[in-house]
Amino acid sequence: MLRTRVWTGIIALAAVLAVVTLAPNWFFMAFIAVVTAWGLYEIALMYAPGRPLVMSLLALAGGLPALLILRGAIPGWWVPAVIIAAMVALTVGVGLKGAAGGAHHLETALLGSIYVGVLFPYFALLRNQPQGVRLIIVMLLLIVAGDSGAYFVGSRWGGIKLAPRVSPGKTVEGTIASIAASLVAMVLLRGALPGAETMAQALVLALVINLLAQIGDLAESALKRIAGVKDSGWLFPGHGGLLDRTDSLVFATVFTYYYSR
Repeated sequence: MLRTRVWTGIIALAAVLAVVTLAPNWFFMAFIAVVTAWGLYEIALMYAPGRPLVMSLLALAGGLPALLILRGAIPGWWVPAVIIAAMVALTVGVGLKGAAGGAHHLETALLGSIYVGVLFPYFALLRNQPQGVRLIIVMLLLIVAGDSGAYFVGSRWGGIKLAPRVSPGKTVEGTIASIAASLVAMVLLRGALPGAETMAQALVLALVINLLAQIGDLAESALKRIAGVKDSGWLFPGHGGLLDRTDSLVFATVFTYYYSR
């Protein structure tokens, strides 16, 4: 399983970096539109399998805002902030009470669709702005470093569970290692930042990105706990579905977009 995870991660990261760095803006926007559609499909499949009408309504609930945002109707910062806050509240509820701490399945499914439909287009908004390629690559590498640190330290030395009702595999030791790995990565990557951040500012940026990545990971896990599934899908061998691979990127991408403006 470890070998499968590593190879899948390497191939996926290389493919994403190639698209981020080489694709014209229109192609990347179309790519994110496809990614968003697949994410909505995974939400619908988690919460309404075999119910095509409900699946279609969930896809519509997320697809319409995604289409509007990708066509240039960018919402105010408070819109993604409210969605992120709702996802965090859902995660806290699951953390305190288990799957019963979440909202009714249909309400949670609707929140999941809006989460995907509104927040996923920010990948294109960030990447397609001036200096966006550099910013999104730095963000990706910081999160990959954090994920790697959490996985290897947590699996070897992790003993204190971070949020067992939300994500049983996550540990406090892994969380600390993730933060440390992202900070070290920022020391190496600071020169790639398009702004004139001092080292202290760059490290604070890395810390915020890492924390948002870890919170995003937990939030998607909360969606899965309420739906009663282990993985959001099957797209990536050893990793699960698309949402399983993008969960740590979504909140961080929204923050990085508004930070860079």
